[in-house]
Amino acid sequence: MNKYENAIQIMEERCGNDKEVLIALATISLFPNTEGNLRPAVRMVCAYYEEGVFYVSTDAKKNKTLQIEKNNEVSVAGLDWFAFNGTAENLGWVKDEKNAEIRKKFKEVFNWFDEVGDEDNPDSIVLRITLTEGTIIDNGKKYGELQYEIDFINKTVK
Repeated sequence: MNKYENAIQIMEERCGNDKEVLIALATISLFPNTEGNLRPAVRMVCAYYEEGVFYVSTDAKKNKTLQIEKNNEVSVAGLDWFAFNGTAENLGWVKDEKNAEIRKKFKEVFNWFDEVGDEDNPDSIVLRITLTEGTIIDNGKKYGELQYEIDFINKTVK
């Protein structure tokens, strides 16, 4: 395997394989600080990972969703030693036919989804976070490297 494949394998081992992952999701606040500068807003969310994308169940009226509508550039980080940039997109109502496979996955991966997913509410949406670049650390050097700087778009590692 090449370095990119090794890095993706680490991501799959840590975040993939149909498991729930707790990630920090950072967006840009809609309201500036007292000096007039925009500031980051971060929160922990439950997600599942597949092929360079995190999926999140959320509400269309939550701050994170409103912030993403204005600026879809986001950052994510996890306790599994990764930090990435990406773009987020509201895929719409979780019960929309186009989201059927993702909804099925939510039910399989998130043991809480049936109870609190509020899927009959049209504001219950799927948030897709497509990773663009970032870093994952492999303290055990399982595949030879300590740190992988991943470019998900060009499928390369520095």
